[in-house]
Parts: sequence; C-alpha cells; structure tokens
Amino acid sequence: MRTTLLVHGAWHGSWCWAPVTPHLAARGVPSVAVDLLGQGLHGRAPDARWARPFDPAAFATEPSPVAGVTTDAAAAALVEQVRLAGGGEPCVVVAHSLGGVVATAAAELAPELFAHLVYVSAYVPVTASVADLLASDEAAGGLVPGLLVADPAVVGALRHDPGDPGRRRALREAFYGDVDVATADAAVALLGSDVSVRLPAQQVAVTRGRFGSVPRTYVVCAKDRAIPEPLQRRLVRDLDDVSATPTRVIVLDTSHSPFLSRPDELAEAVATAW
Repeated sequence: MRTTLLVHGAWHGSWCWAPVTPHLAARGVPSVAVDLLGQGLHGRAPDARWARPFDPAAFATEPSPVAGVTTDAAAAALVEQVRLAGGGEPCVVVAHSLGGVVATAAAELAPELFAHLVYVSAYVPVTASVADLLASDEAAGGLVPGLLVADPAVVGALRHDPGDPGRRRALREAFYGDVDVATADAAVALLGSDVSVRLPAQQVAVTRGRFGSVPRTYVVCAKDRAIPEPLQRRLVRDLDDVSATPTRVIVLDTSHSPFLSRPDELAEAVATAW
C-alpha cells in the first residue's frame, strides 16, 4: 500500500485526522497527517486572541501573523512533506476543505509524487478562486462566511473566534453537524483563528499534462453546511474539465467533518479510492 498523507482544512491541524489513522492502519494503509504552512503547529494567532481582558475590536483589526503565507509557498512545503513521507516514492494525498487548494497546487508542481489525490469535501479552485466559488449560486446556504469576525482585507486572514461561546454553536453547525457535542467542542478548542487570505483569493493554474495526469477521487459529504453539496458537485465537474480521466465520486452521508463523525467510513473510502 502507498503511504497516505492526510491534509487538513482551514483552522484545523494534523490533530483532526487522529480518529482516522487507526482505521487506516487496520486496513494496512500507512498514513501520516501533516500541518500546512501557516496552520496547525506552523500557525500563529494575533496577540489580541490571548489578551485579557479580551478586546473584540483589537482582535478584529490586528494584522495577521500568517498574512504573508501564499498558496505557492504552502504547496512547495507540502511537496517536501510528501517527498519525505514517501521516501521519494509517490504517495496518496488526502485533502480536506481548504487543504484542497494547497494539494491541487502541489500536484501541479510535482505530479510524480502523487499516486492518487483524494478530495474530501475540498475546494479545487481550478476554474475560479475559493472567494469566487463562495459567491456562486452553488454555495448558497453555506455557513462559513458568517463565522468571520474581521475584514479579510484589513487583517490579511480569514479570522474567526473559536473562544466565543456564542460562536461555538455556529462552528458546530458549520463543521460538525453530526459530531457529538463533547467531541465537537473539543475540536473547536483546538482550532486556530487565522488562515492567510491569499489561499482563498487565488485560482490555481493547472495543466492536463501535470495535475490532470494524477488520478483523483472526490468524497462528497452530503450533509455539509460549510461546502454545500451542489458546490462539491460543481468542483467535481471542474476537475473533469482539466483532467485526463474522470473523477471517481464517493458519497458519505455526513457533515463537513467525517474524520470526526464517521472515521471508519472515511478510512474505507480512502483505502478503496484507488
């Protein structure tokens, strides 16, 4: 079995894959979860997040420490993580949510290191940026824009406040709709506050001969309230428009975060995707 690299989405980190890796191991699939550049252990929060007493106005205006992280830089860092994990051999790369932006750019950069790409309710901005996709008709009803507490143009980041008790419910609804409350609250407590605005702002330029040559699977999360199913279906069509072969589609009846609500089912989808 190929080594499988697990890539998280916005505000998350490698920790979110912890429930999945034992199920992959039980299926004989070696896996490594990584932190993206500017996120997880590589992330940095504004000082105002930790100031006491907490000042919402300062939190909403302080420039982000990760504002300079670009898609190209994050993709180059991911390529090196794939190279290390696979010992130079191709890996299966599983990307969730905004992690799909970085994985797509990385696969264009080094397609020889990607044995298969598995998108799990992930953005694939090959025909439009994530910002443009969020404004599309297919994104209607998505809850993520309502989570933001700062103007991205001012702070240079998509910023939310995971420490606000009132917003905890909104985060659960957006990301963890079918996750038990205790686990969802534990996940919220681990979330970062900032993701560089440059990731959703950029359309990723891909070619059929490089990115398009990598086999792909898209795991659609049918109860997703962060990336609604119609938008996921559009992303599959966008993938097929720039690729040499059709995208395989697997549907899970889950929220945006099957790694927490249905880790065994997600592991099965990943293990059988190629």
